[in-house]
Amino acid sequence: MGLRVVFMGTPAFAVPSLVALDKAFDVSLVVTRPDAVRGRGHALVPSAVKSCAKELGLPVLEAKKIGPSQLEAIRGAAPDVVAVAAFGAILPDELVGTGIARFGSVNVHGSLLPRWRGAAPIQRAILAGDTRLGISIMRVVHDLDAGPWCRQASIEAGSLGAEEVMTRLADLGAQELVAALKGLSSGALVWHEQDEAYASYAKKIEKSEMLLRTKEPALMNLRRIRAATDAAPARFIIGKHGVRALSAQLVPPEDAAAKALAAGQLLFERGRVLLGCDDGALELLSVKPDGKRAMSASAWATGVHSALNWREA
Repeated sequence: MGLRVVFMGTPAFAVPSLVALDKAFDVSLVVTRPDAVRGRGHALVPSAVKSCAKELGLPVLEAKKIGPSQLEAIRGAAPDVVAVAAFGAILPDELVGTGIARFGSVNVHGSLLPRWRGAAPIQRAILAGDTRLGISIMRVVHDLDAGPWCRQASIEAGSLGAEEVMTRLADLGAQELVAALKGLSSGALVWHEQDEAYASYAKKIEKSEMLLRTKEPALMNLRRIRAATDAAPARFIIGKHGVRALSAQLVPPEDAAAKALAAGQLLFERGRVLLGCDDGALELLSVKPDGKRAMSASAWATGVHSALNWREA
């Protein structure tokens, strides 16, 4: 198996990396965040990484943060390298250096560094209209996401939504992580220092940022819909009811219905549902009304008995 690896990760984004590492190396310990309360039943639910590790028969350490006892457990796993993918907590300097693992710690980060360091790189890239989205395999250093990177890979942004992007980048990151660790053991990796002049920060997404707005361009609202997640959905109000926009597309400016649609108006037209924005219109493709299942926008429109205005949630 070669390298002994301690893996640190929590959400579904990290699962492909764990599976790939387990196939290629000796994963001696998996560290993940503790079970968390989720859903309407308020039941404790294990992290995606914990569930995966149990299926693979790997030992698991749950930790909110890495303190002395956690460091001792990681040291006891005798890792050659610590591999990280969306763990969810700052790593102490003892793990950043080579005192515990001879190759230190490497991280799967969801952006093409130095662009979008921080908590929400994929969503920030979509909101900014980046044409390519990617991952970087980087060394973990004391400063946030500032370490040198050794491998990068990317995909076309196209019309992909955040969930699909995360799935694709998670698989891509797993491939690149395995390749990077093989390069570590052979000494074949080339590390690239980040240019601070091009660094940008991807702060956590606030729910209020994702609300659709009548007085903003259609393209910006479309980006919100594509960047939305369950934690921060793209929402609007029609009448007294909230609606989550799941997918949409821009309406061509020459479209006659769009030309006649003012900002804040909503139009049902030949099976289409159009939202008037500041400079044009969006066609909703799928929605989830509050308290109901997800459905096509045309199916939803059949239950709305009159054309109404829409507004910010």
